[in-house]
Amino acid sequence: MSLQVVLALLVVAFISFRGAESRKARILDSFEYSAINCRAHSASLTDFGGVGDGTTSNTKAFKDAIDHLSQFSSDGGSQLFVPAGKWLTGSFSLTSHFTLYLHKDAVLLASQDMQEWPVMKPLPSYGRGRDAAAGRYSSLIFGTNLTDVIITGNNGTIDGQGAFWWQNFHKGKLKYTRPYLIEIMFSDTIQISNLTLLNSPSWNVHPVYSRDILVQGITIIAPISSPNTDGINPDSCTNTKIEDCYIVSGDDCVAVKSGWDEYGIAFGMPTKQLVIRRLTCISPYSATIALGSEMSGGIEDVRAEDITAIHTESGVRIKTAVGRGGYVKDIYVKRMTMHTMKWVFWMTGNYGSHADKNYDPNALPLIQGINYRDMVADNVTMAARLEGIAGDPFKEICISNVTIGLAPKAKKVPWTCTEIEGMTSGVSPRPCDLLPDQGPEKITSCDFPPENIPIDLVQFKMCSFGMSYM
Repeated sequence: MSLQVVLALLVVAFISFRGAESRKARILDSFEYSAINCRAHSASLTDFGGVGDGTTSNTKAFKDAIDHLSQFSSDGGSQLFVPAGKWLTGSFSLTSHFTLYLHKDAVLLASQDMQEWPVMKPLPSYGRGRDAAAGRYSSLIFGTNLTDVIITGNNGTIDGQGAFWWQNFHKGKLKYTRPYLIEIMFSDTIQISNLTLLNSPSWNVHPVYSRDILVQGITIIAPISSPNTDGINPDSCTNTKIEDCYIVSGDDCVAVKSGWDEYGIAFGMPTKQLVIRRLTCISPYSATIALGSEMSGGIEDVRAEDITAIHTESGVRIKTAVGRGGYVKDIYVKRMTMHTMKWVFWMTGNYGSHADKNYDPNALPLIQGINYRDMVADNVTMAARLEGIAGDPFKEICISNVTIGLAPKAKKVPWTCTEIEGMTSGVSPRPCDLLPDQGPEKITSCDFPPENIPIDLVQFKMCSFGMSYM
């Protein structure tokens, strides 16, 4: 065989080998996921110049992608895929009939360039920002006046890089309220699921003035000393379900809200029809579930079940004050397990913390119909601290089938009660005299309503995504 023929064969073999390698280099992202709605159109963030190196800003890429995909809102909707990588970005806004999907190895990194965080007006039901009297920074993922929005993934990560914000907050250097990780407002039909949220600058998930909301399979982690890193805060929302979430936080794991003092009273939008299931919470300085303190628009029909709290300050906490107005009523909690707690039950009508000095001192909150049953706790410092308001007692408190194991250095008096009314059945240690034991025949008195709320009837669809690229 001549040298020329040998060289020709080697060249052909090399080209064939490179071709095979090129075919191997083609990556196919294809997967299925469950969602309330599927989409007809798909794109990847890389199609719009996204760079997942952890240092290049992708704020424009997100905005361009969502702007482009918004044209399909009335044509089957669209989904934006965020591939594996570290995607630095500032705040961006979503569109209707839209899915944001994060690959399991995708990490959204919140920018620390404050120019990438637009400033918004305070929420009308608050009248001011929570951190400062002025406005607030837009959340990392934001949406308003939307319908049919899904934020999900195969446990992809959103990292708020909150230390930057916490330090500036503690030093008093922020003119505006810190951003949240996800905030959806004035919207309906929302799914937030299967994500890990880390180190939020402030609250993690904040649906507000919205309805028909599903929050499922969310892991939220922040240092237990981080300020105001609430987990999930449904705020003036109707028909909401929170389930299968794990939260480690520096503040309340779930905080139910509806506006602040005279601003919340005037806005008048309650949170109601809320289900919380299979929640695990660790928060040594705050509550597993808090109702308030901003509850001036009202909170009603909250149902929590199968809740686990570990090394958490309180199990269920109701926070309100003179000047709040509004109400917290028809609250039902059952099958709660607690390990190492300061208080199992805590209600206070002396929370204070007013939006300004213009609140109405005659605006008294109504706290009524609070039901707890089938609970077990161990290593507890104090069973309950229940403090109503003079002339405005908390009424119809019902506690049944609850066993509380006190810590070796527990308070000598396990229950303190003032300005409350109610009953108990099968509760140990013995409650205060304001909650007399009605005997074992009353042990089912604090039960749930039998009917489901509408969000429990939502059916999921199996959706798919497929995209190939070099």
